[in-house]
Amino acid sequence: MDETALEIDPRNAGVLREWDGEHGAYWAEHAATYNASVARYQPALIAAIGAQSAERILDVGCGSGELAIDVVRSTPGATVVGVDLSAAQLEVARHQAGGLPVTFEQADAQVHDFGTHAFDVIASRTGTMFFTDMTMAFANLAGATRPGGRLVMLVWRGIEDNEWLREFFGAIGRVLPMAPPPANAPGPFSLSDPDRVREVLHGAGWTGVNFTAEDELLCFGPDADSATTFIVGQMRWLFEKLDDVGKRQAEANLHDVMAAHAGEDGVLLGSGAWIVTARR
Repeated sequence: MDETALEIDPRNAGVLREWDGEHGAYWAEHAATYNASVARYQPALIAAIGAQSAERILDVGCGSGELAIDVVRSTPGATVVGVDLSAAQLEVARHQAGGLPVTFEQADAQVHDFGTHAFDVIASRTGTMFFTDMTMAFANLAGATRPGGRLVMLVWRGIEDNEWLREFFGAIGRVLPMAPPPANAPGPFSLSDPDRVREVLHGAGWTGVNFTAEDELLCFGPDADSATTFIVGQMRWLFEKLDDVGKRQAEANLHDVMAAHAGEDGVLLGSGAWIVTARR
């Protein structure tokens, strides 16, 4: 795809700057760590996708491509198109894919023309929570799905079910007071409320919306030092709001959290997600 012709919803301009800038580059640089952190969710998500031979799957917010690659590896004859706003992550995905039947494109799934009824399945692993206009985005994806096709996505449940975010925001919040990410705006909890998700998906043309709760440990690194360094980099946007003294204290607080959760299998914190499924 010609990236100079990238079409985006103007409301996503800030999101594009973030994901196609330093934040996306950081995710690309640390793709292996990100993929390892959510690895325990992968089997249940792939089973829910239930790809069949000859099916065409769209992976929304594909990042470095692990879900797309695992789907085609586990389902001979299936093909996947992965889309993301981060050019850096897409380069990692293409390198990882080798000669597998998967392609990766830079696209804003909220407005991109995927073609009518072009896919059998729309899939996503934590990639659909950042749309600025949920109904518009899911309607666009519905139009790209054949009648009877499927939507399968992994999204975070609320902060009460996600120890990792409570602990991380709490550690930094002792230095920089802040509210948790809101559930009614683009962010990790935007699809956490089943009632809201049903309303959005029904309004966008999906039916049979179902939720399966999954609880898994996330791994943030082999030891407290590496896990702290990783999360400090990921949350750089918060650290930039602090002076040098505040940065050192927030980092020390995070290190305490990581040390408290470190063990033989690495630094593990609890998390809770929904696997949301629907039909076109």
